[in-house]
Amino acid sequence: MGKLIVYNFVSLNGYYKGLKDDISWAKSDSKGEQEFAAENLKSGNILLFGRVTYEMMAGYWPLPDAAKNNPLVADGMNKAEKIVFSKTLKNAEWNNTRIIKDNMEEEIKKLKETSGKDMTLLGSGSIVTQFADMGLIDEFQIMVHPVAITEGTPILKDIKQKLELKLTSIREFKSGVVLHCYQPMKK
Repeated sequence: MGKLIVYNFVSLNGYYKGLKDDISWAKSDSKGEQEFAAENLKSGNILLFGRVTYEMMAGYWPLPDAAKNNPLVADGMNKAEKIVFSKTLKNAEWNNTRIIKDNMEEEIKKLKETSGKDMTLLGSGSIVTQFADMGLIDEFQIMVHPVAITEGTPILKDIKQKLELKLTSIREFKSGVVLHCYQPMKK
């Protein structure tokens, strides 16, 4: 049975994006972080996105600059199977991408049971919150960047129920970024 993993980064004060969706503060400069991302992509997970995150990723990873700046991650992102959750997106031009417009909960449950693959949800704050409220997330991988920003959108904004987590591992990178892995506590 596949797992649903959330991979996201946050500022020290808990924002996953700044004003006007700014993420320039989240610098993954260390070789270790790039290697971690490339290893995760080798696992064959299905990548999941909301529309906004998908459009941002599709506007970068297929381009020559991405291959030049971070070839291993670019290769993995471009080869991966991808799903974007959107009621408004008409076409998904990035290779290996399909759109799911309705019944997100049913689709995730079906993928968990039948695909045999884990799924990694990248960014996509409102989708993360919805999946957390539905009890669908099996693991949170949160990269905490050593920066505080003045305004932004907190991770799990507008969550409707208490979410208790158990810390399963911590990994430090030379850049000062720390990866925290959590599993939801079973009720």
